[in-house]
Amino acid sequence: MTYYITFNGNCVGPMTAAQLMAYHVDENTPVSTDGSNWRPLYTYPELMQALNAPASSFVTTNRVIAGLCAIFVGTLGIQYFIIGKPKAGVITIILSIVTCGLWGIVTLIQGILMLLMTDAEFDRKYVYSTDTLPVF
Repeated sequence: MTYYITFNGNCVGPMTAAQLMAYHVDENTPVSTDGSNWRPLYTYPELMQALNAPASSFVTTNRVIAGLCAIFVGTLGIQYFIIGKPKAGVITIILSIVTCGLWGIVTLIQGILMLLMTDAEFDRKYVYSTDTLPVF
């Protein structure tokens, strides 16, 4: 099932329950399954179960490892392979070759930003994003 929420005044979706949890939601967050007929999140048992699930330390480890890889070997695209976006990894390798390594400046900045963001921001920006090559 897919869901929609209102985030910063904009309707965001469709997304899965896991993607929805990357946003700062609580039991009173308005949720819709079709972009209309909004109801509080607590009326969806599957979303309440996901909301109350214990946070995984894998995400934090994943964020730190991806950030460090982006800083030290970012031109190889390893950070994207770690987060499950192999197409972005291949694109990064190609961009590094085409720009004679200058793409490494972008990945250095990206790595620093990855280490500075929260787990929820990291998930929303990189893990659950539908972008082929999420950069900043």
